[in-house]
Amino acid sequence: MKIVVIQGPNLNMLGVREQNVYGPMKLEDIHSQMKAFAEQNKLEIEFFQSNLEGEIVDRVQECIGDADGIIINPAAYTHTSIAIRDAISAVQIPTLEVHLSNIYQREEFRHTSLTAPVCAGQITGMGPFGYHLAMVGMTQILNEVKMMKEQQAKAQQQ
Repeated sequence: MKIVVIQGPNLNMLGVREQNVYGPMKLEDIHSQMKAFAEQNKLEIEFFQSNLEGEIVDRVQECIGDADGIIINPAAYTHTSIAIRDAISAVQIPTLEVHLSNIYQREEFRHTSLTAPVCAGQITGMGPFGYHLAMVGMTQILNEVKMMKEQQAKAQQQ
């Protein structure tokens, strides 16, 4: 099973920008922890980061036939991008949304997520640990999907 992790704008600046909000951990360190979890659980994992909305839309679309699950932090696009929302909805791949900070405790304009309604779930405010929780959650979702497909295949054979 393969999980694609998509990181939005300015996440490449983690460890440098607003450490009081996002903490001192760099994106590479978060990805290293996710990779270790994936290896322990026999999952394939791929990482992508872009500051450009269209590139994020393209990467979500490229997951069709290539990924079983998506973990996405759309960052600032969470609150503005109908295009990313539509891409997530279109691909019909289980998706979890992650935010390092609690977007509901921040500025009012961050309280609305356009992408969350088309995701299987949202993890917010847990810092880098939120990505670990997303890996655990995605593993559970993918195992449930796998079991459902196996049950459907058995039912069709009978």
